Amino acid sequence: MNYVPIPIDRIEFGKPLPINVWDQKGNLLLRKGQSIRSEQHREALQAHQACATEIDFKAWQRSYDRLVYTLLRQGASVAQIAKASMPDTIADADYAASHDIHGDWLDVQEVLTVVLSQGASATHPLERIDAVARRAMQLLEADIDDSLFTLFQALSDVSLGYSATHALLAAVLCELTARRLAVPDFVRPVLFLAALTMNIGMAKEQDKLARQSAPPSRAQRQVIRDHAQAGAAMLRNFGVANEDWIELVGMHHETDETLGLARNLECRRILRCADGFVAKIAARATRLGLSALGAAKAVLVSATGPQARVGSALATAVSFYPPGTYVALANGEIAVSAQRGVAANTPMVVSAMHADGMPLGHYLLRDTSLSEFAIRSPVSPQRIRLKISAPQVRKALGKPPPRASLP
Repeated sequence: MNYVPIPIDRIEFGKPLPINVWDQKGNLLLRKGQSIRSEQHREALQAHQACATEIDFKAWQRSYDRLVYTLLRQGASVAQIAKASMPDTIADADYAASHDIHGDWLDVQEVLTVVLSQGASATHPLERIDAVARRAMQLLEADIDDSLFTLFQALSDVSLGYSATHALLAAVLCELTARRLAVPDFVRPVLFLAALTMNIGMAKEQDKLARQSAPPSRAQRQVIRDHAQAGAAMLRNFGVANEDWIELVGMHHETDETLGLARNLECRRILRCADGFVAKIAARATRLGLSALGAAKAVLVSATGPQARVGSALATAVSFYPPGTYVALANGEIAVSAQRGVAANTPMVVSAMHADGMPLGHYLLRDTSLSEFAIRSPVSPQRIRLKISAPQVRKALGKPPPRASLP
């Protein structure tokens, strides 16, 4: 059994403890429900190096983190938060078994696909969603451009499962846009979780709709209308206690800004913008997807005021030609965007094809800020018959192969 020291100084006198307290050798010092009676009692526990089991401590820490988040959202100062004591209750969801994902974006996508498709019947959904969020953020922090490249490439492959790819790409766009708009650090993880789960109420239908050539049936249209509230209810049934997460999912299509919590408005705008952007880019059996440039223009043309500001921030964050999307160059080559440039319209690209679609002998790195390699137009991925090799793109950029596992 692993024992972890507990923060004795943050435990309030007289409050019942939500866990058993042990010494480092496994001797019981206090039973769950008992309390620290006095300063002398506290000192005695410190002398015995009071601990909790690792499982209890992680659950208690999750409960404390939720308390801190609530205080921050209520406008508490740093000094007030520093004085906050450890909570005397732990939710069942805080005891969720830990899940870890060590693979790349497609491994993350696979886990999320299962959770979203199982919906209300998913087993251990919160810990798996948490694992997806943690690993996705690790991969994003390791290499933003490579993350965008992988996800934009995956978006055009419906065999991978559209719903999960949509969710991951939307979550990444939300994070990058929120950073540019200076959304506080403690708020962004909740926005990320909301993006991952916003369509959990219709994930199966979303995958079907991406493949079917017929218009949505009456039953499917009803699922589409109801999915936001269905998703919010599902999260509540899973045991989600964060009301901001639930509201963001339940209102991610709501345009009336007088509704809901005012503190969530900016996140709602970002989530709605990212969701719409990805939906416009994604192809369907009935239509080609827009280019990222076309999607950005569509978002900006239809938006006013704060929503236009959010759309502009998103377009700037990912560029008009995000990594993983295709372009035609002034010299006739067809290239895949590989790295965002200094300006939104001048990415570094890797040429892979001649104008007639025949492959080049080897991939060539091109700087689109130079006139001979300037971007002439975006190219739909559905018009690309050559399978792009991500390792060869990385090699052309001079990047080392990705590590099998990130810390």
